[in-house]
Amino acid sequence: NKLADFADTTGLKKLGTEKIPPMVTRGVLLDMAVYYNTDVVKEGTAFNSKEIEDAAKRQGVEIRQGDVVLFHTGWVSLIGKDNKRYGAAEPGLGVDGARYLIGKGVVAVGADTWGLEVLPFETADVFPVHQELLAKSGTYILENMNTGPLAADKGYEFLFVLGQPRITGSVQAIINPVAIR
Repeated sequence: NKLADFADTTGLKKLGTEKIPPMVTRGVLLDMAVYYNTDVVKEGTAFNSKEIEDAAKRQGVEIRQGDVVLFHTGWVSLIGKDNKRYGAAEPGLGVDGARYLIGKGVVAVGADTWGLEVLPFETADVFPVHQELLAKSGTYILENMNTGPLAADKGYEFLFVLGQPRITGSVQAIINPVAIR
């Protein structure tokens, strides 16, 4: 795609969030705060295939094709308490972890962080995990998810329901997914 073919100053002419289909699928929460034995995972901590597999095994869950996988890091709890730390860097998905989840055939990947992927980045590329998920594989990204209640309840498997965003031409949207256990 060439920029002039799909975007202008009023928004996207194609590929906008209104094209994201509603999602009703199995959700899996990986509690990385418990995995690292902390309330808030340290910024710069990357979740790659080993960490993902180990966390899933500890929780007794299996990641399957069609799943939505969410990471709980405790990071969203910093909002309003330590905004400088919250916005400067973050723990998150690494490139190897993104490729691992793509290989599993997940529909979307999300976290309770503002950018999903580990910052500082693992490579010289800017937002390499976004490139792997969105551009290369069409896997959706969910950011700033409130995973705290699910983590507190040990809700590691659930029905994930997300309605269709109705904002035409946008590249992101405020959403309100539901986890049903």
